[in-house]
Amino acid sequence: MDEPWQQPSIIRHSQRLLQSFSGWTGRSLLDTTGTPIEIARMLFEAPFVLVSHGTEADPIFNYGNRRALELWELSWEQFIQTPSRQTVAPVAQEERDRLLAQARANGYIDNYRGIRISSTGRRFWIEQVLLWTVLDEGQQPCGQAATFPKWEWIVDE
Repeated sequence: MDEPWQQPSIIRHSQRLLQSFSGWTGRSLLDTTGTPIEIARMLFEAPFVLVSHGTEADPIFNYGNRRALELWELSWEQFIQTPSRQTVAPVAQEERDRLLAQARANGYIDNYRGIRISSTGRRFWIEQVLLWTVLDEGQQPCGQAATFPKWEWIVDE
């Protein structure tokens, strides 16, 4: 199978992620010089974590770059079938819901810190998280995305 970033739908989604990020924050998530497929590859191979989910009632991940797949210990196929709420501890669900609503209302939120859970149950802190609403070509919301440069595994004592 081709790498996920080579799929036409993911190339298009990569453009939406970058354009929405820039539109909300006024900053660039990534150097966007190159062809759409080159940019999609750079985003997938970026040194930071990038994830997004759709607009379903129980949103399902529709994108995770290589760092995200490694962190959550999932293949691409597994990741894009995972409801994003499953990566959050049950006790943190209310906070997650509040943050998603705040990002929907304001376009984005910045500098969030929280705990997430990998597919094998390993817990980790995510830090310096920026969460934003992803817009389609008609400027209609089509999901939400998050990126963060730092994470730290939690070692139970």
